[in-house]
Amino acid sequence: MKTIGVLGLGIIGGVWARHYDAAGVLAGAWNRTPQPTFPQWKESPEAVTEAADLIQIVVADPPAVSALLERIKPALHAGKIVVQSSTIDPDSSETFHRLVTATGARYLEAPFTGSKPAAEQKQSVYYLGGDAGLIAEVEPLLALGSAARLHIGDHRQATALKLAMNLNIAGLMESLAEALTLTRRSGLPDDTFFSAMSRNVGHSGLVALKEPKLRANDFSPQFSVKHLAKDLRLAAGITYANTFPMLQLLRDRWAAAEKAGMADEDFAAVIKLL
Repeated sequence: MKTIGVLGLGIIGGVWARHYDAAGVLAGAWNRTPQPTFPQWKESPEAVTEAADLIQIVVADPPAVSALLERIKPALHAGKIVVQSSTIDPDSSETFHRLVTATGARYLEAPFTGSKPAAEQKQSVYYLGGDAGLIAEVEPLLALGSAARLHIGDHRQATALKLAMNLNIAGLMESLAEALTLTRRSGLPDDTFFSAMSRNVGHSGLVALKEPKLRANDFSPQFSVKHLAKDLRLAAGITYANTFPMLQLLRDRWAAAEKAGMADEDFAAVIKLL
């Protein structure tokens, strides 16, 4: 099996890197904020790139991806594979694809769904955009920390699907927050709301995931406000989506949550705006 290096050891990247290390395939790990005790820690992204066959990027946004690729570009060559797992937009994906392939290396767009609990339980789901042969080549490594790897299409399409999934999640979260707040203000306890919801067609995986956090007012991040706000901005920047009314509303809601000081909290903290 090939080796892998991880650039970005945040909420998800750090979990995946530990899965790779446990499997004996982690060749290097790096984070902008140093974590020198992390398994296979390297002092620079360049050192990770030199050590690993696959370089998986898990950072915040397109500018962060761009900065990393510019740093590691001299270490890329035929035989190296860049697996880009940050949530970005189609135009950025096109730029990064061209940059990487110009070095002789190969590029796979690999955004994912599943927050921290899913990553810990190896239940992440990848949306893979790229050549089918390349996907088959890297799948054994990605399978070490995920439940499924879906071949979506090309690199642009994979990023579009990921943004579409997060648009849907944001809509579900806002409606859940409003519905729960409505019943709380009517004097009904949370037990009544969630018991009724569990027997309603509107029940969802999001409700199941966020119920404990909403009941306890626990907004420690599984997926942060600032990252969902960024994803909604990226989706709103796509030409064929920039007139969607719900997208505009949700972008404004999570921008307001950021402005209110909730950036590093779980995205369910949007309920506090109510």
